[in-house]
Amino acid sequence: MSAPSLHLIATGGTFDKTYDPIAGQLGFAQSHLHEIVARCRINGAVAIDTLPLMDSLDMQDADRQRVLASVQASSATRIVIVHGTDTMPETARVLGPALQADAAQAGKTVVITGAMVPYSIRGSDALFNLGFAAAVASTAAPGVYVAMNAQVFGWETVRKNRALGRFEG
Repeated sequence: MSAPSLHLIATGGTFDKTYDPIAGQLGFAQSHLHEIVARCRINGAVAIDTLPLMDSLDMQDADRQRVLASVQASSATRIVIVHGTDTMPETARVLGPALQADAAQAGKTVVITGAMVPYSIRGSDALFNLGFAAAVASTAAPGVYVAMNAQVFGWETVRKNRALGRFEG
């Protein structure tokens, strides 16, 4: 079996949150990636892995190592990780050096993206960000990037400006 043309890895974050009307809060049920891939009619084989869905503020070192292991185990060279926006830069800084140091990973382009508004809520940026990240993964040189709201940042310099609600490099 050949490698998928795109590998999507869900880790949660605002992107995958849904509103629970009983509890009156946002939480996780399941990833929306299967629905989105069908809706967008992405050409080529797409692999989707769902890691434990969590708010990125709850991510620990072990969770980031799980993301790294999933990337390392992937046979795809184009990988998009759906991640919470609060700690995307921290995960990027785990993946970047680890993949650079491993010759077997040298040809992979890994793009981390997410959403400021959940996919399940009207006005979400999730669908655009995922499509944009997939395009970046298919055109950028091998490496680790963060792609949010039509901007691309290298793992070394990206940061979230919480005051302005955007990413900067």
